[in-house]
Amino acid sequence: MLDQLKRMAVLATVVEQGSFVAAARQLQTTTSAVSQQVRALERDMGITLLHRSTRKLSLTPAGERFHAGCAAMLSAARGAQQQLIQLRDAPEGELRIAAPVGFARQLGPALAPLLQAHPGLSLHLEVEDGFTDLVDRRIDLAIRFGRLPDSSWVAQRIGEKSIALYAAPAYLAQRGVPAQLSDLADTGHDWLALRSGTDQPLALSLRRGDDVSESVQAGHLLPLLPGLQLPPLPIHALSPQRDAQPAKVRHAIAALRAFLSAAPPG
Repeated sequence: MLDQLKRMAVLATVVEQGSFVAAARQLQTTTSAVSQQVRALERDMGITLLHRSTRKLSLTPAGERFHAGCAAMLSAARGAQQQLIQLRDAPEGELRIAAPVGFARQLGPALAPLLQAHPGLSLHLEVEDGFTDLVDRRIDLAIRFGRLPDSSWVAQRIGEKSIALYAAPAYLAQRGVPAQLSDLADTGHDWLALRSGTDQPLALSLRRGDDVSESVQAGHLLPLLPGLQLPPLPIHALSPQRDAQPAKVRHAIAALRAFLSAAPPG
């Protein structure tokens, strides 16, 4: 069946190009190979499809009817190939991203230029701080901070965030101001925070630099150990293992990397 489809495509190309020579040039093969394919098709079908002369080719009545189907098949194959090329080279479709709560609101400004430049691309965002099953949720890209768990996903570093420590004045009044980092390991200090807008406790609260600045200016937070230099927190984009990444994933990673490199630290 596959050989038959190939011969049908060769016949359609011969008619489209007007000669065996031109068809061979189009198909990047020899004239004799093209002629053999057409003769094999006629033999298999048990009917003559082409009138051959020294000056030109013409379809027989049966060939005209058969060629219509061959041409439609070839056109459909070319259309499918073009669609695949567009999916490979142009970001289209739904881009599904999973991101932590503290980073999710940065995705809008980070990806806005990409979405505006490609109207066929849409964003579906899932906000979560855990490591849930990304495959079941059909996630294209997951943003992760810090150390990565073992995974079959491909991780690409897209940036980093500097780290500083802050505490509420009431907490420091009750527990004391630490003089050095080891003081924070004392059992008297609680490493808990409240998620914004709820009473749900968090083991650690990561906030943007501008968010912290506003809280400091409002007197809600005070800096701890301002001379302490902590290593930056790496940011990775995780994507499923594939032979070739879709264009929407490649473009999104590039946009996020550019946004983070241009953003102020913190």
